Amino acid sequence: MTNTLITGANRGIGLELCRQLLTRGQHVIAVCRNSSAELDDLGAHQVITDMDVGSDESAAQLAGRLAGVKLDWLINNAGILSNQSLDSLDFEAMEQQYRINALGPLRVTAALLANMGAGSKVGIITSRMGSIEDNTSGGSYGYRMSKAAVNMAGASLASDLRDRSIAVALLHPGYVMTDMTGGKGLITAEQSARGLIQRMDELDMSTSGGFWHAEGERLPW
Repeated sequence: MTNTLITGANRGIGLELCRQLLTRGQHVIAVCRNSSAELDDLGAHQVITDMDVGSDESAAQLAGRLAGVKLDWLINNAGILSNQSLDSLDFEAMEQQYRINALGPLRVTAALLANMGAGSKVGIITSRMGSIEDNTSGGSYGYRMSKAAVNMAGASLASDLRDRSIAVALLHPGYVMTDMTGGKGLITAEQSARGLIQRMDELDMSTSGGFWHAEGERLPW
């Protein structure tokens, strides 16, 4: 049975990833700051709350709780969105997005390295809004910058973990209708999660470090 840990598992894409992976028989460890009625009803094998991916102490506590547990998949899904235009810059909000969206996946992955070995896979849910080449509309400063930074973190992780045969994927989920987007979007969380899982299934050392759309398209940096 594949052991999978998912952060930000209480709602949206994270919740749907848990649902679909449980349906196909994977052992799911759902991690979040606060659970939800939907997550409680899902039947995940383990739900770990009070996990703040922006906290070193919280990451260390998570590692302590999972000591000796082998992880086959680690999906860094937790993230926040706060839009700023050039006329309404909120630097504290931008720093918070960087702390959660960029440093969070690196912090959690580093804390759980002892739980992973040859054949393990790390998925980082990023966004094509972090693509410099793809940015033709500007704005969204904090979110775009945090996702560009996590793309660099993922590329470095792929290089540093290659000798351990741990593959890393940077995954754009699509424009998904969730609470985080205010219900706006082009696809549902169910559709997005299905594509993300397929990308994780296909991930191996030959594709490690790639930046992929959930639908399979390779994205520009």
